[in-house]
Amino acid sequence: MDHPVTAVYDANVLYPAPLRDLFMRLALAGLVRARWTDAIHNEWVRSVLKDNPELSPERLARTRSLMNDAIPDCLVTGYEDLIESLILPDPDDCHVLAAAIRSAAEVIVTFNLKDFPKSTLARYNLEAMHPDDFLASLLDAAPGPVCAAVKRQREGLRKPPKTAEELLATLEGQGLTQSVSRLRQFVELL
Repeated sequence: MDHPVTAVYDANVLYPAPLRDLFMRLALAGLVRARWTDAIHNEWVRSVLKDNPELSPERLARTRSLMNDAIPDCLVTGYEDLIESLILPDPDDCHVLAAAIRSAAEVIVTFNLKDFPKSTLARYNLEAMHPDDFLASLLDAAPGPVCAAVKRQREGLRKPPKTAEELLATLEGQGLTQSVSRLRQFVELL
C-alpha cells in the first residue's frame, strides 16, 4: 500500500473518540487521505448520543465541523446514485462502499469486515481493513510519522492527561492490539 493512502473511515472508526482522534491525526500527518460522508457522520453521531445522552448535539456538530475543516477534501459527495446498484451483506453499508468508489479510495477502514466481502470489493480495486491492520501497515511503512501522530494525540489529552503507556492501554482497549504491541517498542518517542 502506497502512502498516503486514500481511505474511507467507517462510522465505527470515528466513534469511539480515542480512535477518531488517532485516525484524524494520521490524516493530519499526511499518512492518509481520509474520506467520509455526511451519512457516516450521522451514523457515528447517533451512536454517541445513544450511548451518551448527556452530550449535546451541538457539541458533536462542532466536532463534525472541525473534522471537515481539518482534512482537505474529506467530505465525499455525489455517491448516492451508486448505492442502489451495490449489494453487500448489510444493505445499510452500501453508502460506505459507494463513497469509497466515488472517492477512488483504496481502503475502507472498518471493524465490520464481514460486511465488506473481498470478492465484492475487488471489483472496485478496494479492500476493507480492520483499524488495527490499517494502523500496523502505516507503522510498517512510516514508523516515525505514526509515532509523532500518537505523541500529538497524547499531548492533546488534558482532561485527564495520559502517559504514553496509559494512551497505549486505551488504544489497546479499542482493539488496536497488534499496533499497540509494535508501538510499545517506541514508547520513549510517544
